[in-house]
Amino acid sequence: MGEKRKAGRGHRTRKYDGMKYGWLLGVRRFLLLFAVLFIVFHSIIGFSFVKGNSMEPALQEGNLVLYTRINLQYERGDVVSVRIPSGEYYVKRIIAMEGDTIDLRGGKVYVNGELLEEPYISEETVAAKGGIVRYPYTLAEGQLFVMGDNRPDSMDSRSFGAVGIRQIKGKVWFRAEFFVERVIS
Repeated sequence: MGEKRKAGRGHRTRKYDGMKYGWLLGVRRFLLLFAVLFIVFHSIIGFSFVKGNSMEPALQEGNLVLYTRINLQYERGDVVSVRIPSGEYYVKRIIAMEGDTIDLRGGKVYVNGELLEEPYISEETVAAKGGIVRYPYTLAEGQLFVMGDNRPDSMDSRSFGAVGIRQIKGKVWFRAEFFVERVIS
C-alpha cells in the first residue's frame, strides 16, 4: 500500500512538471515571436498614419501606410515616409533627386528644364510664401525634394527645403483605410 502512494505522488509531480514545462514553452514562443516582430518592425518595415490632407487624392487623413526600410533605391514619384527638419514624420512624394535642378513656372514643376508629368495632382504648383527655397534650385549630393500631392495644402520642401536621404524612413508600399469617427463637441 505504501508503494501505491509513492507512485501516486510521483504521478502528480510528473503531471505538474509537464504543465510547468508547457507553460514555459508558451512563454518561450511568445518571447520569440515578440523578438521577431521587433526586428521586423525596427529594421525591415515601418508604419505611419497620414496626418492632414496634403497627399490627397492618393492618400487620405487617417490612412495607415506601411513602408519598407530595406533595398532603398528611390526614384522620382516614389511616396516615402520622411522626417522633416522639425522632427515630425510626413508622407510625401519625391519630386527631384540629388543633382537635379527644380523650377516652378506658371504653376508647373520643371526638373532639369523638362516639364514634370504629374497625373496625381489636380491644382497648380506655386512657391511657398515665406519659403526658404529660391528657384531654380539645384539639389546637392544626398538631397531629395519632396512635395505633397495636394499642393495648395502641403507643408513640403517648398517651405523647409530639401531633405537628406538619411531623413527618408522608407518607401511606402501599402496603405489601409481607417474610418475614424470624430466627436463634435
